[in-house]
Amino acid sequence: MAKEIPVIESKLRGAMLQKVPAEIYQCSGISVFGKRIKSVLFSTDVSIIRNTNADSIIAVYPFTPQPIITQAITMVADVPVFCGVGGGLTGGDRVVVLAIQAEQQGACGVVVNAPTANSTIEKVARNLDIPIVVTVVNDQTDYQSRIDAGTSIFNVAAAANTARIVAEIRSRYPSFPIIATGGPTTESILATIEAGANAITWTPPSSADIFADVMKAYRENAPHP
Repeated sequence: MAKEIPVIESKLRGAMLQKVPAEIYQCSGISVFGKRIKSVLFSTDVSIIRNTNADSIIAVYPFTPQPIITQAITMVADVPVFCGVGGGLTGGDRVVVLAIQAEQQGACGVVVNAPTANSTIEKVARNLDIPIVVTVVNDQTDYQSRIDAGTSIFNVAAAANTARIVAEIRSRYPSFPIIATGGPTTESILATIEAGANAITWTPPSSADIFADVMKAYRENAPHP
């Protein structure tokens, strides 16, 4: 018999809460330090991070990582945060230093980019007590060498090829943790879960998109949507 889940909402925050697609909760999840994570919000917007029901945050961005950004996000978030520490433009020992700082600032895991050298991952692994999430963007990745270097979780972000690559990794490593992008539709999310992803990243609407709906309502003298 299904158990009813009591729901408590905020009168103010609940109106615009960014809720991840319900289909995501069909995946198994990954237990990180005793907390089960199924949904991963892909954002560095602190206002959205503070107003979401996602289980965790993946905070990566296209600029060189800066500790002050990590600090801002970890302070605002009320869920675990996986922080980007480079590996592409930013490499070598700087990645190690950024990773150590991220752990000290409260990150529950660090994320390195696809070009990160295995030697760098090994150095990070020797210095950290939190998971190392390694991004996979194509099927040219040597998965075993990544695992041997100290990878804790694969983060598959391969656009239209994501589900296929997830399935490939899962066939070779039946129990290795995989986070993957779910894509824009219910069908793509479910396909990625079916392929073997344990947790799904979801990109929310931008603050500008959300605010556009609010302003449209206000211009029409309508209540807050």
